[in-house]
Amino acid sequence: MVGIFDSGIGGLTVVRELQKKLPKYDLIYFGDTARTPYGTKSKETIVKYALEDAQILLNRGAKVIIIACNTASAVAYETLKEKFKVPVFEVITPAVRRALELTQNKRIGVIGTTATINSSIYEKLLKEGREKIEVFSAACPLLVPLVEEGWLDTRETKMIVKKYLHPLRTKSVGTLILGCTHYPLLKKIIQPRIGKRVNLVDSAEEVVKEFQQFLKDNPKIDAELSKTSQAKYLASDVSARFQNIAEKWLSKKVELERVDVL
Repeated sequence: MVGIFDSGIGGLTVVRELQKKLPKYDLIYFGDTARTPYGTKSKETIVKYALEDAQILLNRGAKVIIIACNTASAVAYETLKEKFKVPVFEVITPAVRRALELTQNKRIGVIGTTATINSSIYEKLLKEGREKIEVFSAACPLLVPLVEEGWLDTRETKMIVKKYLHPLRTKSVGTLILGCTHYPLLKKIIQPRIGKRVNLVDSAEEVVKEFQQFLKDNPKIDAELSKTSQAKYLASDVSARFQNIAEKWLSKKVELERVDVL
């Protein structure tokens, strides 16, 4: 199975993309809804949670881990890669690569959680990838709670998104990285508020592209992954809100299993 974890429901954007591009592959998802959000927590706490999340998936038979969380990718990826012997994927590097491919004016915006933005990981990788790139970042700490609450199209959410994006819009960014897997759920309100001509980079889409290429390049690992189109959904706190959003986003019935965090 392919194991995917996130601090909450945002990683379901990765699940959706996986099921669209690789529908036969079995997967198991864990949303750490009891401890969300990760973006406001310390580095030590995020690493601890990420290790526990990955272990839950491995205990259930995952042979590959996808960190469907920008915060955990920024802070805990190297630790997970060293700790576990299975392939581990993160969502940041693929998004950076795509942003560099798309940019024309070399002005790239990044929005993410406080922890992701404070890590400066996007700025570092973007500037390593090409000379004269200008990076403008904005922490958007309220967006994850709003998505988790299901406020995907409310007046309040639109106002907050507009306020967060205003500084980036004044910088005339030509490409905007959605540096949190929750944010694609807000694409419809982000696009008009940053500008219709601005390219949006969806980290969920990009990590799945990278995973597809990895499978092509590593047929032995691909052969070890079960392919019966099965999916399991785990959460550290099961709520009607999570259930409703998951079913709406995945367009199907979702059965959630509660799992105690370690």
